[in-house]
Amino acid sequence: MAKANGKNWLRAKGSAAGSKVTFLELFFDLVFVFSISQLSHALAAHYTPLGAAEAALMTFAVWWVWIFTAWVTNWLDPDKMPVRGMLVVLMMLGLVLSASIPEAFGDKGLLFAGAYVAMQVGRSLFTTYAMTRVDRANTLNFIRITAWLVAAAVFWIAGGLLEHEARLIAWVIALAIEYIGPAAGFAVPRLGRSRPSDWDVSGAHMAERCALFVIICLGEAILVSGRTFSELPVSGLTSIVFVTGFIGTVAMWWLYFRFGHGRAAHRIEHEATPGALARQAFTYGHIPILAGIIVHAVAVEFMFSHPHETGDLGIAAAVLGGSGLFLIGNLWFKGATSGRMPLSHLAGLVIVILLAFVAPFIEIYLLGILATLVLIIVAAWEYRSLTGTAAAPTIH
Repeated sequence: MAKANGKNWLRAKGSAAGSKVTFLELFFDLVFVFSISQLSHALAAHYTPLGAAEAALMTFAVWWVWIFTAWVTNWLDPDKMPVRGMLVVLMMLGLVLSASIPEAFGDKGLLFAGAYVAMQVGRSLFTTYAMTRVDRANTLNFIRITAWLVAAAVFWIAGGLLEHEARLIAWVIALAIEYIGPAAGFAVPRLGRSRPSDWDVSGAHMAERCALFVIICLGEAILVSGRTFSELPVSGLTSIVFVTGFIGTVAMWWLYFRFGHGRAAHRIEHEATPGALARQAFTYGHIPILAGIIVHAVAVEFMFSHPHETGDLGIAAAVLGGSGLFLIGNLWFKGATSGRMPLSHLAGLVIVILLAFVAPFIEIYLLGILATLVLIIVAAWEYRSLTGTAAAPTIH
């Protein structure tokens, strides 16, 4: 429990203000609009197995630096001047990180790694200091977290100094350390490990923060459709692709927000150990959701540029992969927050897998229509099964 003193930069837990997402947090998210745009463009420009692996790694890194900051601002009050200054510094470093993404595996590897390490370790050290004499349990938590992030930082910086596949291997090790950390309770010799009960988070704040990040990703998909459509001559085919991409994005929005987000926010607010649920449903469970939206944005680009392509398994993988990853993420997210896997999503995932067998024989734009149709069917099925159920709060 936080004690009142002159250096208390924590939110007031248990109040409406304690779970409010501040304007500065929304301002902070603008940097990640740029990040998501850079990631989708990097994947589309280097669409090879190696390029996909590199884009996936950078997606994991961008998400991790953002979600760690969301956890921190769940405790620290962004309206307090020192916290506000910390977030502004993180924004600047995030802008450097985002600008480095296209050449992260080229000439700007060390810049990318340096910005990432500065954000992760710097924020963790600041939070440790902010917790001192205010919240002993979380002071120990952030000392443990800092230790894990410093261990990962060695591989981030080493990777920035290496080249090609060696850089990729070093950064995979760094990410593995960081991703294992929460599941391992950030265990450190002599300091023990964190327990789920230690993570007393505001569920409403966490749910809203992650929902806003999903909106950022969906916005990138909308921008891709609009920008590409504006650059091409108007024709029946480009109009069909434009409408297909737009409807697919709307279906993703519906699947996440119509029932998923509302149920999650309600569940986590009444959970005995909200930290454990937040880690499962938000920290980890949102990764395939975000990856699915990014791949969907890339697939829309491919549908515009290669509408009549057949037999290209790589492009087909992007078209089906966006819907598939998004459904996997929602299965994870909704399963963690409702206690059961939605049958509609399982069925949709099976259909996507079956479409993979016929994908080599279907033109890309038609495959895109079918992938979008799957999302529409899943959304309609879930709506029919949950409408009128008291346990399913709606979003207005």
